[in-house]
Order: sequence, then structure tokens, then C-alpha cells
Amino acid sequence: MTKLFWSISIIASVSLFGCTSNNVTIDDNLQQVFNQYQAKGTFALYDNAAGTFTVHNFNTYKDSSFAPAATFNIIAALVGIETGRIVNEKMLVPNQPAPITVNDAFQTQSLQAFQTINTAIGKDTLQQWLDSLAYGSKKITTTVDSFWFDRSLTIKPDEQLGLIKKLYFSQLPFQKRSQDIVKKMMLRQSNAAYKLSYITASTEHNLQNQEWNIGFIEENQHVYFFVLQVASAKNTPNNSLALSIVQHILKSYGFFEGKK
Repeated sequence: MTKLFWSISIIASVSLFGCTSNNVTIDDNLQQVFNQYQAKGTFALYDNAAGTFTVHNFNTYKDSSFAPAATFNIIAALVGIETGRIVNEKMLVPNQPAPITVNDAFQTQSLQAFQTINTAIGKDTLQQWLDSLAYGSKKITTTVDSFWFDRSLTIKPDEQLGLIKKLYFSQLPFQKRSQDIVKKMMLRQSNAAYKLSYITASTEHNLQNQEWNIGFIEENQHVYFFVLQVASAKNTPNNSLALSIVQHILKSYGFFEGKK
């Protein structure tokens, strides 16, 4: 695999990772993976131990903003737990057509459940946390039950990667318990070789599906953080597309075998 190696200063990442410069590998060969899935987008992987990035479509990664869609459920869950609106991940979300726990709502990206949660938290409280976290554009310009998927609020892939890293190390301005519960809900695969934690999301914009998959993978006591933002022309948003691309890329990099 041919890669172009850069050593550059990423202004946006300085605030996220506390570094003055970062080693960045630009992997243009990942375009083949996006082409295989008839999609376009950006992917970044951060090796925490080495302090290095591997990035495809660097300009989109650091400069382009997108609606967070269900990835905002990370913030909603954190604020909900912190404010007592959510007791724990096993709590039933009130006023739903069928019983659903916070954990199930989180893992299935239940829009209705998180509309209920965000409405209960309240627009003013959510705005205070967006400001405190400097989350994306920090703007709630529409209603409290739609702002995270209608582009009232947007966020960059670089910012998403920084958020996940801080969550993993319990460095966000929430109680450790709150962050531990959200990390528990993000865990999707766990075996002797690796642990894979993520959240997926999808929304529509300009007649395209916009999808996210953000999270981290742990192998041999090492952690790697990743973010994928992908656009496709398929008729129906499909979270499995983003997950399939992430799994394809991670496998091509040698993950899932417990050898990293």
C-alpha cells in the first residue's frame, strides 16, 4: 500500500489532543474502499500510543462540518445522566410506543426516544453544555427535538475524534460515572482479541445519505480512535454502510486479530 507521509501541524487537533504538531499519514488508497461501497467521505484513525494519525480525505476531515445526527446521543446521554433525567442505561425511556431502555435507544439510534430525552433536558440546559464543551458549531437554532439532525448544529470529523478520545479517558467535564455509562453503551463487540466500541448515525442532506461511525478499538491494551463520515446516494439511510466501511478499513489495517 502506497501512502504519502506528512509531518504537519493540525490547528484543529491541537486543542483536542494537546500537541503542537502531529504525524499524519495521508492514505489515498482508501479511496478504493469508498469506491467499492459507492460512497465518498473521510476516515481518520488515531494511534494513541504512537500519537499518529492515518487520514483519508484530509481537507474534509479537518474543515467540513456535518449534522451530528445520532452521534449527538453521546452528549444527550451524558447530560441526561448528569442532570438526573437518566438514572442509568437500564432505565426505560418514558412515553414511548413500546418499552425501550436508554441502552437500547442508544444502540438503535432511536430518534423518538432521544427526542423525549432532549425535550426533558430542555433547550437551555443543552445549549449551556454545548457552549461549555465547545461542541461543533454550538448552535441550536431550531427546536429542541430536531436540532441535532436538521443541520441547526454541525460538527467536524476532527472534533468528533477529539470528543471520543476525551470520553475514553474520562476527560470531559462530566462525572466519571456518567462517562463510564456512555462508554458501556458504546461497547458492541468484546472478545479475547479486541474490544470494539462505536456509535453510528445517519441523516439526509442534499439528496444524499450522510452517515457517521465514530468510536475506538482496543487491542493488547492499546487504544485507537476512529471517525468515519460518509455520503452515499442510496435511497434509504443505512447505518450498516458506515459500519461496513469502518470494519473493512480496520481489517485492512490488521485489526480484529489481537496482533496490533
